[in-house]
Amino acid sequence: MSIFEAFRLAFEQIRVQKLKSFFTVIGVTIGVTFLIAVVSIVTGMGRYMQDDLLGKIIAVNSFELRQRPNINIGDQTAAQRRALRSRPPIYEADIPPVVAALPPDVKWASHSSGGLAVQSAYAKPKNIEVDAVSDQYFTIKDMGVAAGRLPSSQEFALGSTVVVIGKDIADYDFPSLDPIGRSLRIQGLPYTVIGVAESQGSVFGQSLDKFVVIPERSSASRWIRRQHVVAGVTIQGQSDPAMREAMETTREVMRVRRRLHPTQSDNFTLETSDSAMEFFNKIKGYLEIAGVALPSIGLLVGAIVIMNIMLVAVAERTHEIGIRKSLGARRIDILRQFMVESATLATLGAIIGVALGIGFAKLLAAVSPLPAAVAIWSIFTAVGVGAGVGIVAGVYPASKASRLDPITALRHET
Repeated sequence: MSIFEAFRLAFEQIRVQKLKSFFTVIGVTIGVTFLIAVVSIVTGMGRYMQDDLLGKIIAVNSFELRQRPNINIGDQTAAQRRALRSRPPIYEADIPPVVAALPPDVKWASHSSGGLAVQSAYAKPKNIEVDAVSDQYFTIKDMGVAAGRLPSSQEFALGSTVVVIGKDIADYDFPSLDPIGRSLRIQGLPYTVIGVAESQGSVFGQSLDKFVVIPERSSASRWIRRQHVVAGVTIQGQSDPAMREAMETTREVMRVRRRLHPTQSDNFTLETSDSAMEFFNKIKGYLEIAGVALPSIGLLVGAIVIMNIMLVAVAERTHEIGIRKSLGARRIDILRQFMVESATLATLGAIIGVALGIGFAKLLAAVSPLPAAVAIWSIFTAVGVGAGVGIVAGVYPASKASRLDPITALRHET
């Protein structure tokens, strides 16, 4: 018997016994569905973190000089938390020596933020996150405007009372109005809206467009930059190697300024997008373990069900096996027929599971903030695993069928 004939017989059996075939493959289908769904969500989150989210938190090819990490990874002891709290802040006076040591093509921007009272003549006051930044902030963030313009270098230098707002602020404080040129009060001080930033989207359902950006030297920044302290300095290189070189230069300058001995650890943080990815990769690892362990239970159950059903099939078709052997069918022919039938059942279950898994992942992405992206490798892996389960589950029933004595099998009448 050729392999194609074995497949034909397998599909014929599936067609004749539809209900039995359905219950045979349900375990494999559930296991593969869960596998595809988990892999799709984890892959989608990874791409989202790498390509979209991290670019908004930390710009490409950049790092931040900060007092403490903005992204904390893992549990910290009480001693570690005390050590972080005791670190000296980043002062405005730290910036010129660092910038002077950097190559001329490296961009930098200082920034600080704080919740301040923001109010227009058209809406009630709200406490909004206000960012006081220097002039290359928008360039590093690759942030443009949907309306109006960005502050000029002269306005940054003079500390002009101009402001760029996010889309959510524009919609709330200037409903159905063009905000450009209108007044917005920050801590009671009048600012002129000169730009509405391009929409920054959302992070897991939370809008990133609820912000106000002012020049660092403008009057309201005194509520943010107290005692000449800045939250951080973002430094961006032309490439990843240039960024790494700038990081080492910044580290050397800061260690000299703080008179740290070679044996002492840094009492400041240089944070890159790798920090966020390290945190996500930990979560991803746990999800991947769950994504393999839980489907494995379903696949194991599926393999047991397939084996039992195939044993029943062998018992039901004993007379048929006897006839085929008496007509010249070899042991390998019988073995191949039942192995192919078992593998075909499991593969069909895996294909159905792939379709359901993709559908479930897409549905979850549509109704929740969780992103999803189907990994092509996971489809082939799932189908391969399904076929493998069928082969493994079919070994014993197929072997039992192939070993039947033809005379004994012919006497078995159904």
